[in-house]
Amino acid sequence: MNGGVTIDPPTTARVSCDSVVARGTATATGHTVFAKNSDRPALECQPLAQVASADHEAGSALHCQYVEIEQVAHTHAFVGAQPSWCWGLEHGLNEKGVAVGNHSIFTREAVAETGLLGMDLVRLALERADSAERAVGVISELLERHEQGGSGYEEGSFAYHNSFLLADAQAAFLLEASGGHWALREVGVQAAASNHVTTGSDWTRLSDGCEDFAREQGWWQGDERFDFAAAYRDSSLVPEFISSGRYGATCRVLGSADGSFDSLSARRLLRDHNGSEWHRPVEDPEDERAYSVCMHADPIGTTTASMVVELSEQAAPLLWAAPGSPCTSPYLPLFAAAPLPALLRQGTSDRASGGLWWTLKALLEAVEKDFVAHAPMVRRRWQEFEDGLDARAAVLSAAGQHDTEALVAFMEESARACDQTARQLLAEIS
Repeated sequence: MNGGVTIDPPTTARVSCDSVVARGTATATGHTVFAKNSDRPALECQPLAQVASADHEAGSALHCQYVEIEQVAHTHAFVGAQPSWCWGLEHGLNEKGVAVGNHSIFTREAVAETGLLGMDLVRLALERADSAERAVGVISELLERHEQGGSGYEEGSFAYHNSFLLADAQAAFLLEASGGHWALREVGVQAAASNHVTTGSDWTRLSDGCEDFAREQGWWQGDERFDFAAAYRDSSLVPEFISSGRYGATCRVLGSADGSFDSLSARRLLRDHNGSEWHRPVEDPEDERAYSVCMHADPIGTTTASMVVELSEQAAPLLWAAPGSPCTSPYLPLFAAAPLPALLRQGTSDRASGGLWWTLKALLEAVEKDFVAHAPMVRRRWQEFEDGLDARAAVLSAAGQHDTEALVAFMEESARACDQTARQLLAEIS
């Protein structure tokens, strides 16, 4: 229960995540911008994973979180946010310039006791796809063969269906799945995704049997074009107000950008607290404003990792990652082709495991004691810090990202400076 909102089981039903994508025609740079907040249990460490490309024996066994599937002959390198207990990823970017993220959604169809997690499917798409369109194929084929299922949490048992936002420099898609059934919507200009089914009759493609199954269940009797959301969406477990406000906020920002959306706009959006830069608690748990894009609503959801990436056909993609809550953390510019700092890859469920994620978590906990007193100062300091990093990253990016030694040195220095600044802020608040 969260202040009167009952979700069964109450201690494990974390149900939030928000993503946006704006294609080049809608952005200031002409490049596609992809952004996602991962909302998970407040104490679930989510460091970055970086895995190199590899060759395998095709058809050999690949162990995902709960099920075993066949391996492919080659997998691509990727960087992604990985809950420390999990094989899969919440979101990530691969060496081919494909970005993918998932979100829990809820439908009338029961979730299988075991199967592929949405996080498994994010990682599998990044490992196996050299384009967003191929990533759609990877996920849809695996869904139809193995379905989705199993608990998406280390503690307790809570399974959910998933949607996926996928993008590269040329295309973007929203895939919403119920069990092995799915609806695909190609993104023309821009799109947002949250924790409910949003694809109605505007789908581009449906899985075989998707409409027939809904008719058999009595969820759809219409003669008009099939409406996936009307047939499959369910709000009985998770009330609409938990995601409706967040989805409305992301759609409004995209809709009002008028061609000016960019990576900075995306970062501001992922830090949004109903129009404020910092969290202002809302007492009424049934007020949609209690659930902002940057989430502070444990056990419903807490933002524990955030990613923004700019995808271009002309240049290697530049990734910005915030370890933890983006309102009390900086976005660090990262060059995914170079080895990432250990500070960003470090961390388990044990605070003593170290890593930047836990340092920034301690800072968030300090700020949470009095947002009004502490958040403006912390936000101001991080903005200055972030502006300095952006300027230096732009120079490195313009140089072509060929000097791996310089990229590694920049990222290592940035991570250490972030850790030191966070500790200084902690000391000042204390």
